[in-house]
Amino acid sequence: MTRIAIIIGSTRPGRKGVAVAQWVHKLASQRTDATFDVVDLADFDLPHLDEPVPAAMGSDYAREHTKRWAETIASYDGYVFVTPEYNHGITGVLKNAIDFLYHEWRNKTAGFVGYGLLGATRAVEQLRLIMAELHVADVRDQIALSMFTDFVNGTDLAPGEHHEPVLQRMLDQIIAWTNALAPLRTDS
Repeated sequence: MTRIAIIIGSTRPGRKGVAVAQWVHKLASQRTDATFDVVDLADFDLPHLDEPVPAAMGSDYAREHTKRWAETIASYDGYVFVTPEYNHGITGVLKNAIDFLYHEWRNKTAGFVGYGLLGATRAVEQLRLIMAELHVADVRDQIALSMFTDFVNGTDLAPGEHHEPVLQRMLDQIIAWTNALAPLRTDS
């Protein structure tokens, strides 16, 4: 069965990413064509990148936290990144977590759920560039949750009904591309 990780891209206290990831997981779990798990960066306690050898040079990691992170990411066939936007970009903790690995990301698929004042669209654009460098195929459809319209008083998640069909289309694309790329993952 195809396995998709829903990665929470923030560890900030008071973050909205947990509620957003739970919303995505609730809707995704109704599907029968893949399994979905929430992966919270807060559970991995990754320090600022501390591996002595760049990940692109191989997967012989020196640090236990990197090995645990690598094992987790490698076990999935695709990803949904749930990301806020900080200063027109992705969070430092998400960029750091991505940079810890290289081969574990290859030939997989990613979709994006952004949240923020403008739906984290600029953060998602940065993620698309990063994913391309890692040989991850990103899908077109994305969710852009606005703090003005998709959160009550800017705090409690209340996504508009129009987001659900877009989320389902995005998941359709992720699963289709993930399955299409499966032969490449077995050869690498």
